[in-house]
Amino acid sequence: MKLVVQAVEVDSVALEQVACLVQAGGIVQITPHAFRLVDAQPRPELAARCIELGLDCSWVCGERRLADFGLFVTDMDSTLINIECIDEIADMQGLKTEVAAITEAAMQGEIDFRESLTRRVALLAGLPEAALGEVYDQRLQLNPGAEALMRGLKRAGLRTMLVSGGFTFFTDRLKARLGFDHAYANELEVADGRLTGRVHGEIVDGAAKAAHLVRVRDHLGLAPEQTIAAGDGANDIPMLRAAGFGVAYHAKPVLREAADASLSHSGLDGILNLFA
Repeated sequence: MKLVVQAVEVDSVALEQVACLVQAGGIVQITPHAFRLVDAQPRPELAARCIELGLDCSWVCGERRLADFGLFVTDMDSTLINIECIDEIADMQGLKTEVAAITEAAMQGEIDFRESLTRRVALLAGLPEAALGEVYDQRLQLNPGAEALMRGLKRAGLRTMLVSGGFTFFTDRLKARLGFDHAYANELEVADGRLTGRVHGEIVDGAAKAAHLVRVRDHLGLAPEQTIAAGDGANDIPMLRAAGFGVAYHAKPVLREAADASLSHSGLDGILNLFA
């Protein structure tokens, strides 16, 4: 196993402290913001110390390279992008606080995702469809490193999939913008130019996310260990468990516990560094 230490900014003194803690035989620079500690030894206090120092520390099989994988799957809201789209749509109705509270409970795993989505979407009834465009144009931003991550994945030959408990209005646009091979999400029902407060078709929940991963993986003829999945909330647990390697990105504690690696101080391109 190799230990990768990274962050948006890595303090050299903090890096040396971690290297000393794990009795590393050396420090190899991967990028200006990521380092591999040679011959590092596991220490029970490592995780807590890295949190104190503002560093991401991830143990990865030393033999694994990005090109060994064939499929990358990511969540959208608060993973690929900086917002929860439904919360921002609700803000157009003056209901952001109420909807955001339900969103947070679902992401923490405190309430069922299907129930939470049904309740939140119902509150959007009557909102003009044009409000979706306003959210995309005015509020949605890619999380740091998203474009670099996609470039790196494509160079390594991986297929990419965006799968979300959010909405097709946003996933379709992000698929075209970033070049995802596949995208799946919930479709908001619209009548006479306004949201009805209902979802059209089957709800994409945690189980559906995992099912999409497995279906595309099998279609590509890949083994389970040839997939990477990234997410931030409880709804992503089944997807990460179905993947060969799961990444919790700026995630809730419940997902960090289920992930193979957690990135809380790095951009999305930090995923590339894990397999450099």
